Amino acid sequence: MASVQPQARRTQGAGRVPVQWITGWGRTVWFGALLLVLALSPSSWQERTRQTLAHHIYTDTAPILPGFTGLCALLTLIITRIVMVTAQSYGLSRFALEMVVRVLVLELIPLIAALFVALRCTIPNGAALAQMRRSGAFEPLRAQGQDPMAGQALPRMLAGVFATITLAALSSVVAIIIAYLAVYGLTGAGVPAFTRTFGHVFNGTVSLIFLIKTIAFSLAVSVIPMASALIDQRASGSRESAALQGLVRMFAVLLLLEALSLVGNYY
Repeated sequence: MASVQPQARRTQGAGRVPVQWITGWGRTVWFGALLLVLALSPSSWQERTRQTLAHHIYTDTAPILPGFTGLCALLTLIITRIVMVTAQSYGLSRFALEMVVRVLVLELIPLIAALFVALRCTIPNGAALAQMRRSGAFEPLRAQGQDPMAGQALPRMLAGVFATITLAALSSVVAIIIAYLAVYGLTGAGVPAFTRTFGHVFNGTVSLIFLIKTIAFSLAVSVIPMASALIDQRASGSRESAALQGLVRMFAVLLLLEALSLVGNYY
């Protein structure tokens, strides 16, 4: 009889896992929808909210922009050199530049920018919001007639979106310039060929997929960490469990978006 009870508890625990998984995703979607509604509501954009947004846009973007851009430039130089040498050894030099543009600009840079912003900005911002809620900092704001979601969570989310898109866009431009210089050097003779290659890669469909993917990445890394910090922790009471669940969800969404973009680009 004693052996039956642990088995029954394990069965009940296993049965609750899918329910908890669905509930967690439902809370995350609800939180993202709430932030989207707040972003579109004119009543959310009070002067204090605008000031907080400007502060977080600067603090979440400016400190990491030079380092990330330099890292992407170095990565572009190394990958371009490796691809060019490998392509020359197989007699495929005319495909090397296209491969560099596809791999770096189209696939790697948006994903790396999203992960970089998540680790440096949005995950710490989610932890800061959770700490504010635990310490009771939201109650004085409510007493003053302010909505903590609109005044604190929304600016941090939008700042994460802005940082991701800015890093991805600027680093893509730098990567294109470095790739051209690595292949053709300081000359304008390769501009027509480079332009044709770039236009062949970034046609209308691919450009649209690239734009949608970058925006989706920015939303994923901005919404999910804060949703897990504010909602999952309140539901489960475990800070470590909520953080881990948030990371798992974020990586799962990023991988799904990347897989969908690959399908759209190459099938």
